[in-house]
Amino acid sequence: MKRHPSLYTLSHDHHQGLILAQQLKKGAPQYKGMPSTLEDKKDYTISFYKTELVKHFQDEEKILFPAVKNKNDDLDKKIDEIISEHRKMELLIEDLEKTDQLENVLDELGWLLEKHIRKEERELFMEIEKVLTDEELKIVSESISNSRTQR
Repeated sequence: MKRHPSLYTLSHDHHQGLILAQQLKKGAPQYKGMPSTLEDKKDYTISFYKTELVKHFQDEEKILFPAVKNKNDDLDKKIDEIISEHRKMELLIEDLEKTDQLENVLDELGWLLEKHIRKEERELFMEIEKVLTDEELKIVSESISNSRTQR
């Protein structure tokens, strides 16, 4: 699916997130160069969260979502769902440190992350591309780019 260039950075993040999501699911085939033990998957996931997901969530919540807020009731509802899923994933990441059900928490996180990314790519971003002008999308893109270089 063709994505507006202003959303490339977030879509690229999604690609990396989907790779992680697949690795976290129970019975997933081993990806070359990815962790294979539960403990290694836990450590990798926590590191990925801190280095990638935190900035991704922030860029969406502080830059992208405010740019489209109040433009469309359905879009506002979807954004609220997305933000709720961000919080759920953060709680699951926290659970990784203390659970005795590591495989189940990783599996739940993997399925949620995949569903979340698919919803953003297939529904949310398509709606955003419809409601924002090219100029607004350009501003979003520049803001995300600035945000990434400041970290």
